[in-house]
Amino acid sequence: MKKINVRDLILLAFFADIGFVSKRLIAPFANVLTDFLRVPGGIGTAFSLMFLVIGACMIRRKGSATVMSLVQCILAMSLGMTGAMGMMSPIGYILPGIVIDLVIALSERYNTDLLISMTSANAAGSLIAALTANFIVFRLRGAVLALYLLIALISGGACGLLSAVIYKRIRPLYRTRKTIAE
Repeated sequence: MKKINVRDLILLAFFADIGFVSKRLIAPFANVLTDFLRVPGGIGTAFSLMFLVIGACMIRRKGSATVMSLVQCILAMSLGMTGAMGMMSPIGYILPGIVIDLVIALSERYNTDLLISMTSANAAGSLIAALTANFIVFRLRGAVLALYLLIALISGGACGLLSAVIYKRIRPLYRTRKTIAE
């Protein structure tokens, strides 16, 4: 395995940072919808995970989404922005990154279409983030949990579609050695 170059590291840091900041920006707007439905969040997380998916597809290195989620975790912990998860927030940040990496690796292995790959990676990451938040903080059950997970899955899929559109637009600016089948 070749060493990762500085250009890739800068891009990983950029997408990790923009994902972290975007969650803080979109959360108030997403909370309006989730407060109306009387369920916990999930939409802001799906939007922030979109940047991990884009970054992982741009860099094409094993574990890149996990590394970006670790950077986000370090940022959140160092800035005191852990939210209700507190000291358990590393789990909430790192598990979605691992799942995104796994879905992208499987998509590459089976030569899946870019749109399907990015949509499923974002949806799976959003779903695992919601499950983690439920396990650590919310403790929802029954129909409320099902609604919460459905919102996370739908918003994750929608943001995954958006990530594929953004990826196609910015990919020519940053040529990679290996890309997902388009």
